[in-house]
Amino acid sequence: MAEHRLRQIGFIFQTFNLIPSLNAMENVALPMKFAGISSKAANHKAYQLLEQVQLSNRSKHLPSELSGGQRQRVAIARSLGNDPDLILADEPTGNLDSENGEMIMDLLLKLNRDGNTIVMVTHNTEWTDKISKVVRMRDGRLIE
Repeated sequence: MAEHRLRQIGFIFQTFNLIPSLNAMENVALPMKFAGISSKAANHKAYQLLEQVQLSNRSKHLPSELSGGQRQRVAIARSLGNDPDLILADEPTGNLDSENGEMIMDLLLKLNRDGNTIVMVTHNTEWTDKISKVVRMRDGRLIE
């Protein structure tokens, strides 16, 4: 199961789950290295992913040197490293300002159009107009 999760599923955690002693690029590259990608290739792709989330200029910073929104974008970049078919996202825009939230939603919507399945938990009803299928829950029960 761990191998399947590593290669097929990208996780975007609400609490980031970044490794404090690794810089942004190292955090993004780590799952790729676990998947057997060479350090050079993983670092190159990690840098490209950080560019996608507009954080390449902070690639050498530790999580403690990043804002909450920047940490969230590093976590999002990390989730994309192994080209997952499924992305599970827990409040992926919850720690972001509106501009960065839009940028991340555009990225997730593009990934979805390109064939990735995105399962996202959010309290932001603003996104429901852009999402193909919405399921509403209240107190652990499906209501719509």
